[in-house]
Amino acid sequence: MGAAPASGSNGATGGGSVNRKAILWAVLMGAGGLWLVWRVATGAMPAPWGLEGLGLWVAALLTLAVFSFLLGDNPVYKFAEHLFVGVSAAYWMVTNIWAVLVPNLFGKLFPEWISTHLLPGLRENGRAPETDWFYLVPAVFGILLLWRLSPKWPWMSRWALAFIIGITAGLRAIGFVASDFIGQIHGTIVSLAVWSDTGSFLPGASFNGLITLVGVLAGLCYFYFSKEQTGLFGRVSRLGVWTLMITFGAGFGYTVMGRVALLVGRLQFLLIDWLRIASP
Repeated sequence: MGAAPASGSNGATGGGSVNRKAILWAVLMGAGGLWLVWRVATGAMPAPWGLEGLGLWVAALLTLAVFSFLLGDNPVYKFAEHLFVGVSAAYWMVTNIWAVLVPNLFGKLFPEWISTHLLPGLRENGRAPETDWFYLVPAVFGILLLWRLSPKWPWMSRWALAFIIGITAGLRAIGFVASDFIGQIHGTIVSLAVWSDTGSFLPGASFNGLITLVGVLAGLCYFYFSKEQTGLFGRVSRLGVWTLMITFGAGFGYTVMGRVALLVGRLQFLLIDWLRIASP
């Protein structure tokens, strides 16, 4: 009998907190809106009309909508997210249709019609290329991919997916071996004593070669599981762990630095290009 009033009291307290937060945000947004109107009226920042001004305001408001996620998930952020995903998907779909599908498929199967009505650039010396019926094979595979949307025969798309995944894996494996694997071996085989063209010893380059060799060998020892990692071999393996952690940390730091550069770019856009309260 005593639990019901406590529950009602907690609900009232929670509702009051939500109402105070909503009122606070309404006041802040209203004050911010009045401040923007005042700056536009005084000419301190561009007005939201005209092609350039409208585009600037839309970009700024969408940027603020994305930043609003820092305060928690909200409808404004969801609108910006869905708009970004939808526009990006539509843009890449249209781009791939006109840059890939039309010239590389329809332009091969129906070159005369495509070069006359859609892409005059397909003509060479005023003549359309010859029809290449071999491109019926990728056309059939493309149609098979669309069967994924069928409720009765979605398994037919697996043939095209298997072909695409197999070919892609094979090509990527060859590229990986040629660029990363062999390149890593080539980068590891370095001289431990580097001399300049004038015959003087270069301690910095020699030390870099030594660090590279020791780091690679220690990393390989860590991944060698056929021997128990104890004694000298265990200490070398732990050195390999440190090498891996330093490498991962440097890679992560480089990624974060790139993201921070994007953030700085958006802040510069808001403060300099839109609000004009800072100078470049």
